Amino acid sequence: MSNSHPLHPSSSSIGEIDHVHILSENVGALINGEEYSDVTFVVEKKRFPAHRVILAARCQYFRALLYGGMRESQPEAEISLEDTTPEAFSMLIKYIYTGRATLRDEREEVLLDFLSLAHKYGFPELEDSTSEYLCTILKIQNVCMIYDVASLYSLCKLTGTCCLFMDRNAQEVLSSDGFLALSRGALLDIVQRDSFAAPEKDIFQALMRWCRHNLKEIHSEIMAAVRLPLMSLTELLNVVRPSGLLSPDAILDAIKVRSESRDMDLNYRGMLIPEENLATMKYGAQVVKGELRAALLDGDTQNYDLDHGFSRHPIEDDCRSGIQVKLGQPSIINHIRLLLWDRDSRSYSYYIEVSMDELDWIRVIDHSQVLCRSWQKLYFPARVCRYIRIVGTHNTVNKVFHLVAFECLYTQRSFTLENGLIVPTENVATISECASVIEGVSRSRNALLNGDTRNYDWDSGYTCHQLGSGAIVVQLAQPFMIGSIRLLLWDCDDRSYSYYIEVSTNQQQWTMVADRTKVPKGVGLEGSQWGLGIRQPGPGTPGAPAGLLVPGASNKGQGC
Repeated sequence: MSNSHPLHPSSSSIGEIDHVHILSENVGALINGEEYSDVTFVVEKKRFPAHRVILAARCQYFRALLYGGMRESQPEAEISLEDTTPEAFSMLIKYIYTGRATLRDEREEVLLDFLSLAHKYGFPELEDSTSEYLCTILKIQNVCMIYDVASLYSLCKLTGTCCLFMDRNAQEVLSSDGFLALSRGALLDIVQRDSFAAPEKDIFQALMRWCRHNLKEIHSEIMAAVRLPLMSLTELLNVVRPSGLLSPDAILDAIKVRSESRDMDLNYRGMLIPEENLATMKYGAQVVKGELRAALLDGDTQNYDLDHGFSRHPIEDDCRSGIQVKLGQPSIINHIRLLLWDRDSRSYSYYIEVSMDELDWIRVIDHSQVLCRSWQKLYFPARVCRYIRIVGTHNTVNKVFHLVAFECLYTQRSFTLENGLIVPTENVATISECASVIEGVSRSRNALLNGDTRNYDWDSGYTCHQLGSGAIVVQLAQPFMIGSIRLLLWDCDDRSYSYYIEVSTNQQQWTMVADRTKVPKGVGLEGSQWGLGIRQPGPGTPGAPAGLLVPGASNKGQGC
Protein backbone atom coordinates (compact mmCIF):
# COMPACT_ATOMS: atom_id res chain seq x y z
CA MET A 1 0.00 0.00 0.00
CA SER A 2 1.32 3.41 -0.88
CA ASN A 3 2.68 5.46 2.03
CA SER A 4 1.29 8.62 0.41
CA HIS A 5 -2.16 7.72 1.72
CA PRO A 6 -1.66 7.02 5.44
CA LEU A 7 -4.49 5.29 7.26
CA HIS A 8 -3.43 6.61 10.65
CA PRO A 9 -5.58 9.54 11.83
CA SER A 10 -3.97 12.80 12.76
CA SER A 11 -5.56 12.72 16.22
CA SER A 12 -4.45 10.53 19.09
CA SER A 13 -7.80 8.68 19.31
CA ILE A 14 -7.88 5.48 17.28
CA GLY A 15 -10.78 5.45 14.86
CA GLU A 16 -11.12 9.24 14.79
CA ILE A 17 -10.00 11.45 11.90
CA ASP A 18 -9.30 15.10 12.62
CA HIS A 19 -8.47 17.20 9.54
CA VAL A 20 -9.85 20.45 10.87
CA HIS A 21 -6.62 22.25 10.01
CA ILE A 22 -7.02 21.24 6.36
CA LEU A 23 -10.59 22.51 6.34
CA SER A 24 -9.43 25.77 7.88
CA GLU A 25 -6.73 26.20 5.25
CA ASN A 26 -9.06 25.43 2.35
CA VAL A 27 -11.82 27.76 3.52
CA GLY A 28 -9.22 30.38 4.39
CA ALA A 29 -7.99 30.31 0.80
CA LEU A 30 -11.27 32.00 -0.18
CA ILE A 31 -10.46 35.14 1.83
CA ASN A 32 -10.39 38.31 -0.27
CA GLY A 33 -10.88 36.31 -3.45
CA GLU A 34 -13.47 37.39 -6.01
CA GLU A 35 -14.13 33.79 -6.97
CA TYR A 36 -17.51 32.56 -5.69
CA SER A 37 -17.99 35.76 -3.64
CA ASP A 38 -21.52 37.19 -3.52
CA VAL A 39 -21.22 40.15 -1.16
CA THR A 40 -18.66 42.93 -0.70
CA PHE A 41 -17.85 44.97 2.40
CA VAL A 42 -16.26 48.40 2.06
CA VAL A 43 -14.23 49.81 4.94
CA GLU A 44 -12.55 53.18 4.35
CA LYS A 45 -12.63 52.55 0.56
CA LYS A 46 -10.99 49.12 0.92
CA ARG A 47 -13.09 46.31 -0.53
CA PHE A 48 -13.51 42.89 1.14
CA PRO A 49 -15.24 40.30 -1.09
CA ALA A 50 -16.93 37.59 1.00
CA HIS A 51 -19.32 34.66 0.90
CA ARG A 52 -22.76 35.00 2.46
CA VAL A 53 -23.16 31.37 3.47
CA ILE A 54 -19.86 31.31 5.37
CA LEU A 55 -20.62 34.55 7.19
CA ALA A 56 -24.15 33.43 8.04
CA ALA A 57 -22.99 30.04 9.29
CA ARG A 58 -20.46 31.66 11.61
CA CYS A 59 -22.38 34.67 12.89
CA GLN A 60 -26.01 35.30 13.79
CA TYR A 61 -25.57 39.02 13.09
CA PHE A 62 -24.55 38.36 9.49
CA ARG A 63 -27.28 35.73 9.16
CA ALA A 64 -29.90 38.37 9.95
CA LEU A 65 -28.17 41.02 7.83
CA LEU A 66 -27.62 38.93 4.71
CA TYR A 67 -30.70 36.69 4.77
CA GLY A 68 -33.20 38.84 6.60
CA GLY A 69 -34.88 40.44 3.61
CA MET A 70 -33.17 43.81 4.06
CA ARG A 71 -31.40 45.78 1.37
CA GLU A 72 -28.11 44.05 2.20
CA SER A 73 -29.63 40.68 1.30
CA GLN A 74 -29.80 41.60 -2.40
CA PRO A 75 -27.41 39.68 -4.70
CA GLU A 76 -23.99 41.23 -5.20
CA ALA A 77 -24.73 43.88 -2.57
CA GLU A 78 -22.04 46.23 -1.29
CA ILE A 79 -22.13 47.00 2.42
CA SER A 80 -20.26 49.99 3.83
CA LEU A 81 -19.01 49.77 7.42
CA GLU A 82 -18.32 53.06 9.15
CA ASP A 83 -17.38 52.05 12.70
CA THR A 84 -14.17 50.09 12.17
CA THR A 85 -10.84 50.06 10.36
CA PRO A 86 -9.59 47.92 7.46
CA GLU A 87 -6.95 46.30 9.70
CA ALA A 88 -9.46 45.19 12.33
CA PHE A 89 -12.05 44.02 9.81
CA SER A 90 -9.42 42.04 7.91
CA MET A 91 -8.53 40.24 11.15
CA LEU A 92 -12.21 39.49 11.76
CA ILE A 93 -12.73 38.07 8.25
CA LYS A 94 -9.70 35.82 8.72
CA TYR A 95 -11.08 34.61 12.05
CA ILE A 96 -14.51 33.92 10.54
CA TYR A 97 -13.03 31.86 7.70
CA THR A 98 -10.25 30.04 9.59
CA GLY A 99 -10.93 30.30 13.32
CA ARG A 100 -7.50 31.88 13.73
CA ALA A 101 -6.25 35.37 14.55
CA THR A 102 -2.74 36.70 15.17
CA LEU A 103 -2.69 39.37 17.87
CA ARG A 104 0.92 39.75 18.97
CA ASP A 105 2.09 41.93 16.06
CA GLU A 106 -0.83 44.37 16.06
CA ARG A 107 -1.01 47.84 17.58
CA GLU A 108 -3.22 48.35 20.64
CA GLU A 109 -5.61 50.55 18.63
CA VAL A 110 -6.17 47.77 16.09
CA LEU A 111 -6.66 45.19 18.84
CA LEU A 112 -9.28 47.36 20.51
CA ASP A 113 -11.11 47.82 17.20
CA PHE A 114 -10.92 44.06 16.72
CA LEU A 115 -12.33 43.56 20.23
CA SER A 116 -15.20 45.93 19.50
CA LEU A 117 -16.04 43.97 16.33
CA ALA A 118 -16.02 40.70 18.27
CA HIS A 119 -18.44 42.27 20.74
CA LYS A 120 -20.68 43.83 18.09
CA TYR A 121 -20.99 40.75 15.91
CA GLY A 122 -21.38 38.30 18.77
CA PHE A 123 -18.20 36.22 18.99
CA PRO A 124 -17.93 35.63 22.77
CA GLU A 125 -15.02 33.18 22.54
CA LEU A 126 -13.07 35.65 20.40
CA GLU A 127 -13.96 38.43 22.83
CA ASP A 128 -12.64 36.39 25.76
CA SER A 129 -9.43 35.37 24.00
CA THR A 130 -8.69 38.93 22.89
CA SER A 131 -9.37 40.21 26.40
CA GLU A 132 -7.00 37.63 27.87
CA TYR A 133 -4.26 38.75 25.49
CA LEU A 134 -4.82 42.41 26.33
CA CYS A 135 -4.42 41.53 30.01
CA THR A 136 -0.88 40.35 29.25
CA ILE A 137 0.28 43.52 27.46
CA LEU A 138 -0.90 46.17 29.92
CA LYS A 139 1.48 49.06 30.48
CA ILE A 140 1.28 52.65 31.61
CA GLN A 141 0.89 53.92 28.05
CA ASN A 142 -2.10 51.75 27.10
CA VAL A 143 -3.95 50.77 30.28
CA CYS A 144 -6.33 53.76 30.25
CA MET A 145 -7.29 53.18 26.62
CA ILE A 146 -7.87 49.47 27.22
CA TYR A 147 -9.86 50.13 30.40
CA ASP A 148 -12.10 52.60 28.59
CA VAL A 149 -13.08 50.01 25.97
CA ALA A 150 -13.37 47.19 28.51
CA SER A 151 -15.73 49.20 30.71
CA LEU A 152 -17.79 50.23 27.66
CA TYR A 153 -18.42 46.56 26.81
CA SER A 154 -18.67 45.40 30.46
CA LEU A 155 -15.75 42.97 30.14
CA CYS A 156 -15.40 42.16 33.83
CA LYS A 157 -12.13 40.22 33.76
CA LEU A 158 -10.36 42.80 31.60
CA THR A 159 -11.66 45.77 33.61
CA GLY A 160 -10.64 44.05 36.85
CA THR A 161 -7.13 43.38 35.58
CA CYS A 162 -6.81 46.98 34.38
CA CYS A 163 -7.97 48.25 37.78
CA LEU A 164 -5.42 46.14 39.63
CA PHE A 165 -2.69 47.40 37.30
CA MET A 166 -3.73 51.03 37.77
CA ASP A 167 -4.01 50.61 41.52
CA ARG A 168 -0.41 49.40 41.69
CA ASN A 169 0.83 52.19 39.40
CA ALA A 170 -1.52 55.00 40.37
CA GLN A 171 0.87 57.95 40.22
CA GLU A 172 2.33 56.91 36.86
CA VAL A 173 -1.18 56.45 35.43
CA LEU A 174 -2.16 59.95 36.58
CA SER A 175 0.80 61.41 34.68
CA SER A 176 0.18 59.49 31.45
CA ASP A 177 -1.31 60.92 28.25
CA GLY A 178 -3.87 58.12 28.23
CA PHE A 179 -5.39 59.47 31.45
CA LEU A 180 -6.39 62.67 29.64
CA ALA A 181 -8.22 60.66 26.95
CA LEU A 182 -10.41 58.71 29.37
CA SER A 183 -14.16 59.06 29.04
CA ARG A 184 -15.94 60.79 31.90
CA GLY A 185 -17.49 57.56 33.18
CA ALA A 186 -14.25 55.60 33.10
CA LEU A 187 -12.39 58.47 34.76
CA LEU A 188 -14.82 58.59 37.68
CA ASP A 189 -14.81 54.82 38.05
CA ILE A 190 -11.03 54.91 38.46
CA VAL A 191 -10.51 57.83 40.83
CA GLN A 192 -13.48 56.97 43.07
CA ARG A 193 -11.95 53.62 43.99
CA ASP A 194 -10.63 53.38 47.55
CA SER A 195 -7.77 51.31 46.17
CA PHE A 196 -6.59 54.01 43.74
CA ALA A 197 -4.02 55.00 46.31
CA ALA A 198 -2.23 58.06 44.95
CA PRO A 199 -1.73 61.19 47.08
CA GLU A 200 -4.88 63.30 46.93
CA LYS A 201 -2.89 66.30 45.71
CA ASP A 202 -1.71 64.31 42.68
CA ILE A 203 -5.27 63.15 41.96
CA PHE A 204 -6.55 66.73 42.12
CA GLN A 205 -3.87 68.00 39.75
CA ALA A 206 -4.49 65.14 37.29
CA LEU A 207 -8.23 65.85 37.29
CA MET A 208 -7.50 69.54 36.77
CA ARG A 209 -5.45 68.67 33.66
CA TRP A 210 -8.26 66.39 32.44
CA CYS A 211 -10.81 69.19 32.83
CA ARG A 212 -8.66 71.57 30.80
CA HIS A 213 -8.25 68.89 28.14
CA ASN A 214 -12.00 68.14 28.03
CA LEU A 215 -13.60 71.57 28.14
CA LYS A 216 -17.06 70.34 27.11
CA GLU A 217 -17.51 68.16 30.19
CA ILE A 218 -19.18 69.30 33.43
CA HIS A 219 -16.22 69.88 35.71
CA SER A 220 -18.09 70.06 39.01
CA GLU A 221 -18.95 66.35 38.89
CA ILE A 222 -15.35 65.47 38.13
CA MET A 223 -13.88 67.57 40.94
CA ALA A 224 -16.39 66.11 43.40
CA ALA A 225 -14.37 62.89 43.20
CA VAL A 226 -11.47 64.58 45.02
CA ARG A 227 -11.35 63.70 48.73
CA LEU A 228 -10.53 67.18 49.97
CA PRO A 229 -10.38 66.29 53.70
CA LEU A 230 -7.37 64.09 52.92
CA MET A 231 -5.39 67.12 51.75
CA SER A 232 -3.38 69.28 54.13
CA LEU A 233 -4.33 72.87 54.88
CA THR A 234 -1.34 74.05 52.84
CA GLU A 235 -2.45 72.00 49.82
CA LEU A 236 -6.03 73.25 50.08
CA LEU A 237 -4.96 76.90 50.20
CA ASN A 238 -2.01 76.83 47.80
CA VAL A 239 -3.08 74.21 45.24
CA VAL A 240 -6.88 73.81 45.27
CA ARG A 241 -7.96 77.38 45.94
CA PRO A 242 -5.94 79.06 43.10
CA SER A 243 -7.35 76.59 40.54
CA GLY A 244 -10.84 78.09 40.79
CA LEU A 245 -12.38 74.67 40.13
CA LEU A 246 -13.86 74.36 43.61
CA SER A 247 -15.86 76.91 45.55
CA PRO A 248 -14.52 78.51 48.75
CA ASP A 249 -17.36 76.81 50.64
CA ALA A 250 -16.18 73.38 49.48
CA ILE A 251 -12.68 74.15 50.73
CA LEU A 252 -13.97 75.43 54.08
CA ASP A 253 -16.16 72.35 54.46
CA ALA A 254 -13.12 70.13 53.89
CA ILE A 255 -11.15 72.02 56.54
CA LYS A 256 -14.07 71.63 58.97
CA VAL A 257 -14.34 67.88 58.36
CA ARG A 258 -10.60 67.47 58.79
CA SER A 259 -10.51 69.35 62.09
CA GLU A 260 -13.64 67.81 63.65
CA SER A 261 -13.44 64.17 62.55
CA ARG A 262 -11.48 61.30 64.00
CA ASP A 263 -8.56 60.52 61.76
CA MET A 264 -9.73 56.92 61.26
CA ASP A 265 -13.15 58.17 60.13
CA LEU A 266 -11.65 59.94 57.10
CA ASN A 267 -12.18 58.24 53.74
CA TYR A 268 -8.58 57.16 53.18
CA ARG A 269 -7.26 55.40 50.10
CA GLY A 270 -5.11 52.30 50.41
CA MET A 271 -3.23 49.69 48.42
CA LEU A 272 -5.37 46.66 47.56
CA ILE A 273 -3.77 43.35 46.59
CA PRO A 274 -6.37 40.62 47.13
CA GLU A 275 -5.38 37.34 48.78
CA GLU A 276 -1.75 38.37 49.33
CA ASN A 277 -0.10 38.86 52.71
CA LEU A 278 1.07 42.48 53.00
CA ALA A 279 2.97 41.98 56.26
CA THR A 280 6.17 40.95 54.50
CA MET A 281 9.49 42.55 53.71
CA LYS A 282 8.51 42.34 50.03
CA TYR A 283 5.91 45.05 50.68
CA GLY A 284 8.06 47.02 53.11
CA ALA A 285 6.40 45.87 56.34
CA GLN A 286 8.37 45.94 59.59
CA VAL A 287 7.86 45.28 63.29
CA VAL A 288 8.38 48.60 65.08
CA LYS A 289 7.40 47.66 68.65
CA GLY A 290 7.83 44.52 70.71
CA GLU A 291 10.69 42.26 71.74
CA LEU A 292 12.49 39.80 69.42
CA ARG A 293 11.03 41.55 66.39
CA ALA A 294 12.94 39.70 63.67
CA ALA A 295 10.99 36.45 64.05
CA LEU A 296 7.46 37.74 63.50
CA LEU A 297 7.48 38.39 59.74
CA ASP A 298 10.03 35.80 58.60
CA GLY A 299 7.34 33.39 57.38
CA ASP A 300 8.59 30.47 59.49
CA THR A 301 5.62 28.87 61.26
CA GLN A 302 7.32 25.55 62.05
CA ASN A 303 10.59 26.21 63.86
CA TYR A 304 9.84 27.75 67.24
CA ASP A 305 10.14 26.65 70.87
CA LEU A 306 10.55 28.19 74.33
CA ASP A 307 13.69 30.07 73.34
CA HIS A 308 13.25 31.38 69.81
CA GLY A 309 10.96 31.81 66.81
CA PHE A 310 8.50 34.33 68.30
CA SER A 311 8.02 37.98 69.18
CA ARG A 312 6.73 38.96 72.61
CA HIS A 313 5.77 41.72 74.98
CA PRO A 314 5.11 41.83 78.74
CA ILE A 315 1.44 41.78 79.72
CA GLU A 316 0.71 44.90 81.79
CA ASP A 317 -2.46 46.11 83.48
CA ASP A 318 -2.40 49.43 81.59
CA CYS A 319 -1.89 47.66 78.20
CA ARG A 320 0.84 50.11 77.22
CA SER A 321 3.00 47.35 75.78
CA GLY A 322 2.21 45.56 72.57
CA ILE A 323 3.56 44.28 69.28
CA GLN A 324 3.19 46.82 66.47
CA VAL A 325 3.57 46.26 62.73
CA LYS A 326 4.04 49.08 60.24
CA LEU A 327 2.95 48.30 56.68
CA GLY A 328 4.91 49.61 53.71
CA GLN A 329 2.07 51.94 52.76
CA PRO A 330 -1.60 52.50 53.67
CA SER A 331 -3.42 49.32 52.73
CA ILE A 332 -6.94 47.91 52.64
CA ILE A 333 -7.29 44.80 54.80
CA ASN A 334 -10.16 42.74 56.22
CA HIS A 335 -8.39 39.59 57.37
CA ILE A 336 -5.62 38.93 59.89
CA ARG A 337 -3.99 35.63 60.76
CA LEU A 338 -2.03 35.17 63.98
CA LEU A 339 -0.12 32.17 65.29
CA LEU A 340 -0.08 32.22 69.07
CA TRP A 341 2.69 30.19 70.71
CA ASP A 342 1.19 26.70 71.12
CA ARG A 343 3.89 24.23 72.14
CA ASP A 344 1.90 23.49 75.29
CA SER A 345 -1.75 23.85 76.31
CA ARG A 346 -1.63 27.51 77.34
CA SER A 347 -4.17 30.05 76.10
CA TYR A 348 -3.99 33.80 75.45
CA SER A 349 -6.31 36.78 75.38
CA TYR A 350 -5.63 39.83 73.20
CA TYR A 351 -7.06 42.63 71.09
CA ILE A 352 -6.01 44.20 67.78
CA GLU A 353 -6.18 47.87 66.78
CA VAL A 354 -5.37 49.66 63.52
CA SER A 355 -4.35 53.24 62.78
CA MET A 356 -3.14 55.56 60.06
CA ASP A 357 -1.13 57.96 62.23
CA GLU A 358 -0.30 56.01 65.46
CA LEU A 359 -2.51 58.46 67.36
CA ASP A 360 -6.09 57.47 66.56
CA TRP A 361 -6.64 53.73 66.98
CA ILE A 362 -9.71 51.66 66.04
CA ARG A 363 -10.20 48.25 67.66
CA VAL A 364 -11.08 45.70 64.97
CA ILE A 365 -10.74 42.52 67.06
CA ASP A 366 -11.52 42.24 70.78
CA HIS A 367 -10.64 38.90 72.32
CA SER A 368 -9.41 40.49 75.54
CA GLN A 369 -11.85 38.53 77.70
CA VAL A 370 -11.77 35.16 75.94
CA LEU A 371 -9.27 32.33 75.74
CA CYS A 372 -7.58 31.66 72.39
CA ARG A 373 -4.85 29.34 71.22
CA SER A 374 -2.72 28.53 68.17
CA TRP A 375 -3.86 29.89 64.75
CA GLN A 376 -6.30 32.80 64.81
CA LYS A 377 -8.25 33.49 61.60
CA LEU A 378 -9.81 36.90 62.11
CA TYR A 379 -12.22 38.82 59.89
CA PHE A 380 -13.61 42.34 60.09
CA PRO A 381 -15.10 45.01 57.78
CA ALA A 382 -12.46 46.31 55.37
CA ARG A 383 -10.34 49.21 56.64
CA VAL A 384 -7.49 51.32 55.36
CA CYS A 385 -4.58 51.32 57.81
CA ARG A 386 -0.82 51.75 58.05
CA TYR A 387 -0.19 50.51 61.60
CA ILE A 388 -1.48 47.39 63.35
CA ARG A 389 -0.88 46.61 67.00
CA ILE A 390 -1.58 43.38 68.86
CA VAL A 391 -1.91 43.74 72.63
CA GLY A 392 -1.94 40.65 74.82
CA THR A 393 -4.09 40.89 77.94
CA HIS A 394 -3.75 37.41 79.44
CA ASN A 395 -1.61 34.28 79.37
CA THR A 396 -2.78 31.26 81.38
CA VAL A 397 0.85 30.40 82.28
CA ASN A 398 2.74 33.67 82.82
CA LYS A 399 2.65 37.42 82.15
CA VAL A 400 4.16 37.40 78.65
CA PHE A 401 2.35 37.45 75.30
CA HIS A 402 4.06 35.33 72.61
CA LEU A 403 3.29 35.73 68.91
CA VAL A 404 4.91 33.40 66.37
CA ALA A 405 3.52 34.74 63.07
CA PHE A 406 1.44 37.63 61.76
CA GLU A 407 -0.28 38.03 58.39
CA CYS A 408 -2.72 40.63 57.10
CA LEU A 409 -4.49 40.84 53.76
CA TYR A 410 -7.68 41.62 51.91
CA THR A 411 -9.69 38.50 51.17
CA GLN A 412 -12.48 38.24 48.62
CA ARG A 413 -13.87 35.15 50.31
CA SER A 414 -17.32 35.78 51.72
CA PHE A 415 -17.71 35.72 55.49
CA THR A 416 -20.44 36.52 57.99
CA LEU A 417 -19.87 38.32 61.28
CA GLU A 418 -22.22 38.45 64.25
CA ASN A 419 -21.26 40.61 67.22
CA GLY A 420 -17.77 40.75 65.76
CA LEU A 421 -17.38 36.96 65.65
CA ILE A 422 -17.12 34.83 62.55
CA VAL A 423 -20.09 32.56 61.82
CA PRO A 424 -18.44 29.42 60.40
CA THR A 425 -20.12 27.44 57.66
CA GLU A 426 -17.92 24.39 58.17
CA ASN A 427 -16.88 22.31 61.14
CA VAL A 428 -14.37 24.20 63.29
CA ALA A 429 -13.91 21.45 65.89
CA THR A 430 -11.09 19.80 63.96
CA ILE A 431 -7.39 19.32 64.45
CA SER A 432 -6.67 21.26 61.26
CA GLU A 433 -8.60 24.21 62.71
CA CYS A 434 -6.47 23.94 65.88
CA ALA A 435 -9.27 22.74 68.15
CA SER A 436 -8.13 20.63 71.09
CA VAL A 437 -9.59 18.31 73.73
CA ILE A 438 -8.39 19.79 77.02
CA GLU A 439 -10.39 17.59 79.40
CA GLY A 440 -11.49 13.98 79.01
CA VAL A 441 -9.93 10.52 78.83
CA SER A 442 -8.85 8.86 75.59
CA ARG A 443 -6.10 6.61 74.29
CA SER A 444 -5.45 9.28 71.67
CA ARG A 445 -5.60 12.90 72.82
CA ASN A 446 -7.68 14.17 69.91
CA ALA A 447 -9.60 11.03 68.94
CA LEU A 448 -12.75 13.09 69.40
CA LEU A 449 -11.70 15.54 66.66
CA ASN A 450 -9.84 13.45 64.09
CA GLY A 451 -12.89 12.97 61.87
CA ASP A 452 -12.88 9.15 62.10
CA THR A 453 -16.46 8.10 62.88
CA ARG A 454 -16.10 4.46 61.78
CA ASN A 455 -13.12 2.92 63.54
CA TYR A 456 -14.00 2.68 67.23
CA ASP A 457 -14.64 -0.17 69.65
CA TRP A 458 -14.38 -0.98 73.37
CA ASP A 459 -10.69 -0.07 73.51
CA SER A 460 -10.17 3.00 71.33
CA GLY A 461 -11.65 5.65 69.10
CA TYR A 462 -13.62 7.53 71.77
CA THR A 463 -13.26 10.08 74.56
CA CYS A 464 -14.91 9.59 77.95
CA HIS A 465 -15.21 10.90 81.50
CA GLN A 466 -16.30 9.37 84.80
CA LEU A 467 -19.95 10.05 85.55
CA GLY A 468 -20.45 12.55 88.34
CA SER A 469 -16.87 13.78 88.01
CA GLY A 470 -15.29 15.97 85.36
CA ALA A 471 -16.40 16.53 81.79
CA ILE A 472 -15.27 16.37 78.20
CA VAL A 473 -14.07 19.84 77.22
CA VAL A 474 -13.20 20.90 73.68
CA GLN A 475 -11.40 24.19 73.18
CA LEU A 476 -11.79 25.87 69.80
CA ALA A 477 -8.91 28.00 68.57
CA GLN A 478 -10.92 31.22 68.90
CA PRO A 479 -14.47 32.30 69.71
CA PHE A 480 -17.07 31.57 67.04
CA MET A 481 -20.77 32.24 66.69
CA ILE A 482 -21.99 28.68 66.31
CA GLY A 483 -25.48 27.49 65.54
CA SER A 484 -25.24 23.69 65.49
CA ILE A 485 -23.39 20.85 67.18
CA ARG A 486 -23.23 17.20 66.15
CA LEU A 487 -22.27 14.35 68.48
CA LEU A 488 -21.73 10.65 67.85
CA LEU A 489 -22.39 8.74 71.06
CA TRP A 490 -20.67 5.36 71.44
CA ASP A 491 -23.12 2.82 69.95
CA CYS A 492 -21.39 -0.54 69.72
CA ASP A 493 -24.13 -2.06 71.89
CA ASP A 494 -27.69 -1.04 72.81
CA ARG A 495 -26.88 1.37 75.66
CA SER A 496 -28.29 4.92 75.85
CA TYR A 497 -26.94 8.13 77.40
CA SER A 498 -28.18 11.33 78.97
CA TYR A 499 -26.12 14.50 78.83
CA TYR A 500 -26.16 18.26 78.62
CA ILE A 501 -23.93 20.73 76.78
CA GLU A 502 -22.61 24.09 77.94
CA VAL A 503 -20.54 26.69 76.12
CA SER A 504 -18.13 29.31 77.39
CA THR A 505 -15.52 31.75 76.17
CA ASN A 506 -13.36 31.78 79.30
CA GLN A 507 -13.98 28.47 81.15
CA GLN A 508 -15.50 30.47 84.02
CA GLN A 509 -19.03 31.36 82.96
CA TRP A 510 -20.93 28.56 81.23
CA THR A 511 -24.23 28.70 79.35
CA MET A 512 -26.29 25.58 78.76
CA VAL A 513 -27.32 25.22 75.12
CA ALA A 514 -28.69 21.68 75.19
CA ASP A 515 -30.28 19.62 77.96
CA ARG A 516 -30.66 15.94 77.12
CA THR A 517 -30.62 14.71 80.71
CA LYS A 518 -34.07 13.19 80.29
CA VAL A 519 -33.74 11.94 76.71
CA PRO A 520 -32.15 8.46 76.74
CA LYS A 521 -30.86 8.51 73.18
CA GLY A 522 -28.38 10.35 70.96
CA VAL A 523 -30.14 13.20 69.18
CA GLY A 524 -29.12 16.09 66.94
CA LEU A 525 -28.72 19.53 68.47
CA GLU A 526 -29.52 22.86 66.96
CA GLY A 527 -29.33 26.21 68.72
CA SER A 528 -27.80 29.66 68.46
CA GLN A 529 -25.05 30.40 70.98
CA TRP A 530 -21.54 31.65 70.71
CA GLY A 531 -18.76 29.93 72.48
CA LEU A 532 -15.16 28.91 72.69
CA GLY A 533 -15.42 25.81 74.87
CA ILE A 534 -17.98 23.02 74.60
CA ARG A 535 -18.53 21.30 77.92
CA GLN A 536 -20.25 17.91 78.09
CA PRO A 537 -20.88 16.57 81.63
CA GLY A 538 -22.92 13.34 81.64
CA PRO A 539 -25.30 12.91 84.58
CA GLY A 540 -25.95 9.20 84.02
CA THR A 541 -26.14 6.28 81.63
CA PRO A 542 -29.01 3.99 82.56
CA GLY A 543 -28.41 0.29 82.25
CA ALA A 544 -24.76 0.60 81.27
CA PRO A 545 -21.30 0.78 82.83
CA ALA A 546 -20.23 4.18 84.13
CA GLY A 547 -18.71 6.49 81.60
CA LEU A 548 -19.78 8.85 78.86
CA LEU A 549 -18.26 7.69 75.58
CA VAL A 550 -18.21 10.16 72.69
CA PRO A 551 -16.50 8.78 69.57
CA GLY A 552 -17.09 11.93 67.46
CA ALA A 553 -18.20 15.55 67.75
CA SER A 554 -18.46 18.49 65.41
CA ASN A 555 -20.00 21.95 65.21
CA LYS A 556 -20.55 24.59 62.58
CA GLY A 557 -22.30 27.89 62.16
CA GLN A 558 -25.52 28.83 60.50
CA GLY A 559 -25.44 28.90 56.72
CA CYS A 560 -24.40 32.23 55.22
